[in-house]
Amino acid sequence: MEKNEAPAKTIKYPALVIGLVISAVIAFGFDLKPGSPAVTYTAAIAILMAVWWVTEAIPIPVTSLIPLVFFPLFGIMDGKAVSNSYINYIIFLFIGGFIMALAMEKWDLHKRIALKILSVVGGRPFTVLFGFLFASAFLSMWMSNTATAMMMLPIALSVAGQLEKLHGAENVRKLNAGILLGIAYGSSIGGIATLVGTPPNLSFVRIFNILFPQGPEISFSEWLVFALPLSIAMFISCLLILFFLFRDKKPVQNFGRSFFQKEYQKLGPTTAEQKRVLFLFLLLVFLWVFREDIELGSIRMPGWGRIINTSGLINDGTVAIFVALLLFIFPSSKKNDALMDWDTTKKIPWGIVLLFGGGFALAQGFVDSGLSLYVGEQLQVASHFSATGVVATLTAVMCGLTEFTSNTATAEMLLPIVGALSVQIKMNPLMLMLPVTLAASMAFMFPVATPPNAIVYGSGKVNMWQMVKAGIWLNLVSIFLITLFSMFWAGIALGIDLSVFPEWAVIPVK
Repeated sequence: MEKNEAPAKTIKYPALVIGLVISAVIAFGFDLKPGSPAVTYTAAIAILMAVWWVTEAIPIPVTSLIPLVFFPLFGIMDGKAVSNSYINYIIFLFIGGFIMALAMEKWDLHKRIALKILSVVGGRPFTVLFGFLFASAFLSMWMSNTATAMMMLPIALSVAGQLEKLHGAENVRKLNAGILLGIAYGSSIGGIATLVGTPPNLSFVRIFNILFPQGPEISFSEWLVFALPLSIAMFISCLLILFFLFRDKKPVQNFGRSFFQKEYQKLGPTTAEQKRVLFLFLLLVFLWVFREDIELGSIRMPGWGRIINTSGLINDGTVAIFVALLLFIFPSSKKNDALMDWDTTKKIPWGIVLLFGGGFALAQGFVDSGLSLYVGEQLQVASHFSATGVVATLTAVMCGLTEFTSNTATAEMLLPIVGALSVQIKMNPLMLMLPVTLAASMAFMFPVATPPNAIVYGSGKVNMWQMVKAGIWLNLVSIFLITLFSMFWAGIALGIDLSVFPEWAVIPVK
């Protein structure tokens, strides 16, 4: 679902000082826009947050609190307005979605789903690789990619041990590495398909709304229609790349479905709790997907929000919290116990919630101070490039940055700038902001890029060169596919002519 960034355990004083010095020099040594000191001050604060986010000079969530202090202090935003940026429907969409993921984890529903998929696909090398990749991608659409990788790892290691017994460790070394990389990559690829799959998607929705309040709402169903085909294309590409890169010289024979079927049987019969959580999960997906009208060519399927006359009043966050409430109400088989308890919610990564809030506050500061407009003016040189060139370049830049930095923090730093750039070069903001958002989740090359990569690397069955080799190919494919889908599919999926600069983006910033 998201890339959980582990907070720094110690203060990195050199990075701390460097960030403060650079910020102070900008704030007191420059006047970026004469007569508008807020532009300079906002830029200085943004640079400070960027340096501390990237270097993790202090824990990332703590850095995200900077706007609460410095925006009012430097006259950029009112303290109440800054505080309001930290709590909105996107935050509740994340919390509600995560509570559902925790309920699936609490009752081992995610493990049952994964083993069921693997017991169906069989035991041939290609189908085993497909099964692990598919299970990881599907689960990561709805839950933390870190939790997905952690849950899939022991299953993969059991399969690896079985393969080594049957064929010898050296003969299946490459295949086992491919299976483990499939878990890591599937956990990232699946997340882009849904709004709740990874934090950058949620960051995009809120920041887009802040920058362009008159712009169209991107609902859960619209995002799914746009991003799911891209996720499937990435899935197929990843499957083929891993299969051809990690085939062992000696063919590995089929060891049947019995191994996975036995593992599935160890779970015992489906429990009442698992059935109830599955029902609520399916209800959540249904309510998300069919909340707004769905248009398929000339056919329009009215959403349930329109049918009950609440269209525009209920959002995806409302739906998420409604089903989360049901999890605390529906009983388990234990007396006086519900499917979800409050102690379990302590596992919600509240640091990510603060990171969201810091990014939203920063985006609002960009707008209110006029920094978005100023940055856009400085980037007018991009108007000389073709639309495809701009999209491909921004996608490649984000793909490179996310290999080394927090994907959510990087997205929240770049999205306001990209939004301002789109206004200056008269391109539909969605055409630039969508690919940058998607590229933030394309981290495949290094263990430090995302926790699933680190988890499978720590198994000892994947070496650095194997990850880099596969990751380079996947990064190149992702740049191509994201550019292609953003240019030719996004407009169709969202029902928007992206080739036209829209009226709602004419005066998006003050």
